[in-house]
Amino acid sequence: MLYSMTGYGRAEQTLGDKTFLVEVKSLNGKQCDLRMILPALLKPFEFDIRNIITETLQRGSIECTINIKQNGAGKALAINTDLAKYFYLSIAQLAKELNAGTEHLLSTVLKMPDVIVNSTEVLSEEEYKAFEFVLKQALLQLNQHRKNEGAVLEKDLLERITNIEAHQPLIAELAPNRKTKVKENLTRIISENVGKENYDEGRLEQELVYYIEKIDISEEQVRLENHCNYFREIINEKGNTKGKKLSFILQEIGREINTTGSKAYDLDIQRYVVEMKDELEKAKEQILNVL
Repeated sequence: MLYSMTGYGRAEQTLGDKTFLVEVKSLNGKQCDLRMILPALLKPFEFDIRNIITETLQRGSIECTINIKQNGAGKALAINTDLAKYFYLSIAQLAKELNAGTEHLLSTVLKMPDVIVNSTEVLSEEEYKAFEFVLKQALLQLNQHRKNEGAVLEKDLLERITNIEAHQPLIAELAPNRKTKVKENLTRIISENVGKENYDEGRLEQELVYYIEKIDISEEQVRLENHCNYFREIINEKGNTKGKKLSFILQEIGREINTTGSKAYDLDIQRYVVEMKDELEKAKEQILNVL
């Protein structure tokens, strides 16, 4: 089973005077690139939160936004400067694009959620456990989204591999005829340019054997079949992260297709090679989204 790197998850829960809201989305990426917006109350737990997210999602370009809504008064306040800068720069950029004024931008930013927070308050162990549960629920939802998209990717990739394999018997049927064509063409060229009586037929046969061995594609076809079978085996293996390994196998499949094309010396085989390359490129595009 395959998992996509694309997904979205959201979870919310209220405990006492606090409501925890977690939104997390993921796009494809070579490594795990995590961008996170945290309220001040969760800053002491940032390292733990990052570990939970990266261990669960493993790969992708991930964006996680966490909010804590509070009902309370009479407590010391502080400004969440990281969040304030994020809001300010984002709104300033939008204002520039819309050619709008920014005179009251700072006052607007200070009214945004979690920009001004209680500075002396800390989360209790019970509250952090409640938040952790909400975080894991959002990640669980995202992974379910990834699983659903992965099933679509798997179906498409297997179809591409099947289409590549479908050309192999067609190529195998045409391959033997090349030897006859090569011999006829070389014999004709030599006869026309040298004269039939001026060359040694025994030596010509030796050269033909050497030349035909160089254009033999049977090994490439066997390796291509093995790579396609291995591709399916990897998909059926247990585990979630298979994208890098499958990408490597597609490179090997491409190597055998290219070598077959370079040795073909046959118009019909070349056409089949082009069709196989087209299927391979579509598979490579899809594999970029596989976890």
